[in-house]
Amino acid sequence: MILEQPIKILIVEDNVIIADDMQSMLEEIGYEIVDNVIVYEQAEEVLKTKQVDLVLIDIILASDKTGIDLGKHIRTNYNIPFIFVTSNSDRATVENAKTVKPNGYLVKPFEQQDLYTSIEIALSNFNYSEKGSKGGNVYEEEEKVMSNSVLKDSIFVKKQHLYYRIQFEDIQFIKADNVYLEVNTIDKKFLVRSPLKDYLGKLPSKKFYRAHKSYIVNVDHIDAINSKDIMINNRLIPISKEFKEFIISAMNS
Repeated sequence: MILEQPIKILIVEDNVIIADDMQSMLEEIGYEIVDNVIVYEQAEEVLKTKQVDLVLIDIILASDKTGIDLGKHIRTNYNIPFIFVTSNSDRATVENAKTVKPNGYLVKPFEQQDLYTSIEIALSNFNYSEKGSKGGNVYEEEEKVMSNSVLKDSIFVKKQHLYYRIQFEDIQFIKADNVYLEVNTIDKKFLVRSPLKDYLGKLPSKKFYRAHKSYIVNVDHIDAINSKDIMINNRLIPISKEFKEFIISAMNS
């Protein structure tokens, strides 16, 4: 089984209750928490020793150095996005925060969906900016690699810094799971970050169908069907009424 690593997040928050609540919300969504620290010095050490993809930083910390100091440190030494999480939304605090160009600014209290949205937008904008800074030709070439026009029988799935080629015929089904999609092949599983609808557009329309709000299936791998499910590789997958009617119609044509 090959899995793309979930986004690794460092939480820097001096209120332990809020920090633990944030960690629970993030892990429920599907992110991985690298560490949960309360002061600048601890965050600095984590950044030195562990892989971190994004940092959530409280502006006011239980140390002489603030979250804004940590933001400056990250901007100078690391190429990763960070989001300020704070109870302060006054003009002076916002203007001070802007000087270090955070990738997001989230005001407490917030809901899980607010946290998710802020992280995803920050990651998306950061990744787009990074590609753009490499020059137009590099960005265009990377987009071409991901398109189906390069290899008609395959799709590429990115894992860290590599693209893995998957034959369309080997994909059995795709399941939406929080912020990820599980792409299940005959003998492997990949995690990709994409809306199910968008991913369906990358697949051959004559083979892949939206069988359920949470599933795309390759009809060539359907082994059996009943009134509520189809079976693929001994796994029951729920289907919608519309897909059931489509399959039955195709069987009888």
